[in-house]
Amino acid sequence: MSAEARMLRRASRADLAGLPADVAPSLLGAELRTIVGGSEVRVRITEVEAYHGHGTGEVADPGSHARMGRTARNATMWGEPGHLYVYLSHGIHSCVNVVCGREGEAGGILLRAGEIISGVETAATRRGATAPLRATALRDLARGPGRFGQAVGLRHPIHDGIDAITGIAQAGASAELWLGAREADVASGPRVGVAGLAGTAAFPWRYWIAGDPTVSPFRWGRGAAEAARAASLTGDVDSAQHLSLSSTDTPGF
Repeated sequence: MSAEARMLRRASRADLAGLPADVAPSLLGAELRTIVGGSEVRVRITEVEAYHGHGTGEVADPGSHARMGRTARNATMWGEPGHLYVYLSHGIHSCVNVVCGREGEAGGILLRAGEIISGVETAATRRGATAPLRATALRDLARGPGRFGQAVGLRHPIHDGIDAITGIAQAGASAELWLGAREADVASGPRVGVAGLAGTAAFPWRYWIAGDPTVSPFRWGRGAAEAARAASLTGDVDSAQHLSLSSTDTPGF
């Protein structure tokens, strides 16, 4: 379906001025459009995770890169909303986050998964996939944050801080965020692969379009399953329910 048919519009900084956990669901169904090396890729966002920095919101987020304050690595998270925080995961994967919240308060929304709706050949080449693509390979092009970053062509550190509101080019790339109407069927739960309490239902800040095949599988982070079980044993019903739901998922990148 075309952007016009889905009535998308360019995002503004005001759209992203709220707390990450509040803004995150509004990015589902939105598009991230990038042009890198002259090639355009458009991705319909299907899964996101919110992260709050030190002093952001009422509850401290132990899973955030900015949990201890501002550093050289997370500096983009403290800037004006609408820039993209591109960081390196496990020394290999460039992951893309939309900065949100007030300037000077760190916050970001990790783009975990999406559907490639334009530029499939370019995304496939970046991912090392060979044509013709089978249904599973097409589904998986941007399924998971590392794959997402690779498919859209944004790389750490040269594209960290690129502005997705103005679309101004940086290091041979440009990015634009386009928003539409809120998705009607949104699910939420613990964040994927986040360690300890931060990866449990105490922080149900992962949001996805229910039933969408491009959404990545759930997996527990180090110590998170144990923390969730402890919460269920102490009578935290919500945590117990999330534990039961999430235990049926299979690990995946």
